[in-house]
Amino acid sequence: MRLRTCLHIFIAAIFAFGCNLAFAQEEDHGHDHGWGHDREEIREDHDRGRDHFYGDREHEVMRGWYAEHHGHLPPGLRDRDRLPPGLERQLIVRGTLPPGLRSRTFPCPEELERRLPPPPPDCAHVLIGGHVVLLNRANFQIVDVFHFEL
Repeated sequence: MRLRTCLHIFIAAIFAFGCNLAFAQEEDHGHDHGWGHDREEIREDHDRGRDHFYGDREHEVMRGWYAEHHGHLPPGLRDRDRLPPGLERQLIVRGTLPPGLRSRTFPCPEELERRLPPPPPDCAHVLIGGHVVLLNRANFQIVDVFHFEL
């Protein structure tokens, strides 16, 4: 009798554990374990669109413009305009531009502005300490950052 009771408890435990694993496998939790190549491409496109405005094409355009104008850079890109490491760490995507850095922003040169895609509403391309920053002028939120290697 005692063996039969233990066997029933053991079978019930296995059944309960197995059901929990089945439910856990159905939920994605944002982890892609290599299944479904199409899902991976969609996720990458979605993440790229959400987190960054500047893509590979824009990076190449900005590097090309920088190489052409390396001898006569505008304010915000010169060596003396570089930010100290503590301030540079504050330039993060979806972060807010600190009040101390707001006075150190310079407008993006027209020639570079023409090569870049138009910014979203209320946003502007600005130069800050060796970076091109897409900045929301209404709330000073940083939409994207591109760092020039000075």
